[in-house]
Amino acid sequence: MKKKNLAVLMCTVIVATSLIGCKGAKRTTNQSPDEIGGEITVITHRTDIIDTKMADYKKAFEKKYPGTTVKFEAVTDYETDIAIRLQTEEYGDVLMLPSSIKNTDFPNYFESLGTVDELKKKYDERFLYSKFYDGKVYGLASNCNVQGMVYNKKVFKEAGITKMPTTPEEFLNCLKQVKQKTKAIPYYTNFAAGWPLVQWQDQCWGSVSGDKDYHNNTIVHEKDPFSEGKPNYVVHKLLYDIVKQGLCENDPVTSDWEQSKVMLNNGEIAVMDLGSWAISQIKAAGSHPDDVGYMPFPWNINGKQYATAGADYCYAINTHSENKATARAWIDYMIDETGFALSEGSISILKSDPLPDTLKDFTKAELVVDAPATTENDGLFDVLNNESEIALTSDIEKKRIVEAALGSSGESFDNIMKDWNARWAQAQKDNDVEVK
Repeated sequence: MKKKNLAVLMCTVIVATSLIGCKGAKRTTNQSPDEIGGEITVITHRTDIIDTKMADYKKAFEKKYPGTTVKFEAVTDYETDIAIRLQTEEYGDVLMLPSSIKNTDFPNYFESLGTVDELKKKYDERFLYSKFYDGKVYGLASNCNVQGMVYNKKVFKEAGITKMPTTPEEFLNCLKQVKQKTKAIPYYTNFAAGWPLVQWQDQCWGSVSGDKDYHNNTIVHEKDPFSEGKPNYVVHKLLYDIVKQGLCENDPVTSDWEQSKVMLNNGEIAVMDLGSWAISQIKAAGSHPDDVGYMPFPWNINGKQYATAGADYCYAINTHSENKATARAWIDYMIDETGFALSEGSISILKSDPLPDTLKDFTKAELVVDAPATTENDGLFDVLNNESEIALTSDIEKKRIVEAALGSSGESFDNIMKDWNARWAQAQKDNDVEVK
């Protein structure tokens, strides 16, 4: 992703929208609004399973509901493409709710799936607030992830590592042992792909703060939240130190995401910071699935470890869909009947489902799910994140940190953090936010 500010991004969306125009016409149907039948289009980011798992689910769903047809659209650059299509009414019947849409805008684009009180009878309430606004839920999680580190057990053993690290210093020492005693790349940044760097951001919430309110209610009022000792400093400093100390791939600019999965499986890479969604993909990427392990982020609070947990992409229904009953039936089927989340090594939002076997190393780490923003703070994190242009949930500033560590920009880590503090403080001031 090339560096761009918000104004440029908006211009891109506007221009692309003008090129699309009003693509296609809405389907017309004679069936009752509550009748399950007819055709639906499901837009998905899972290009990797569209011809395997998804094809099987389609077949089973159409058998369960005779007279239905499910069509898939698999999108590679999902967030960008959906942001453009949302400017029209043509964004399928079921889609994965994009992260670019503010909660306050949910009713403009998506159908309500029910209230928390209604849905919590069947689903884990902690994960219902991810796509929530004004008492209603607009997206249901396809699966839920824990944030941690994927690592190769065999490489760790060869390096003589017998105890999982619980501090950044211990983690760096582990990587040094890997470099000294094995042929594996200690850590792989996946700098070229960009988005894997964003995985580090999720560690700043529950994994390091240990506080479910930190993300949505605390940092928005915090003075200088990027100062030494605070969650964002801790996490991003570890990324910086890994690169600065030469414990990553030799040329991050030419890194390869798809190949990195194979390399970690084969023991050519020791560690990558990724959500638990990646475990099954890396296990399937080679012939050594049993060597793939998962550990908590190396941090502890008074000896106890925590791990950020939260919803992955959430199923949503296009508010303009003319086949909402079938769209809802598809969502219910995917969550309630397929076992998809557990098959991906992820957490299911169904109360009746157990934790996946892939998270057995997390039995001593407490999972922290973000609490929803209070009425006072609703949408405030997004406002500060965007107006400061730090864009914590994008890769732009993460790449800046890596470039500084590589020595290519002439910046220091602490100067970057000072810059972030200044920009965050200005955004707080501009929005009359009380700083505590």
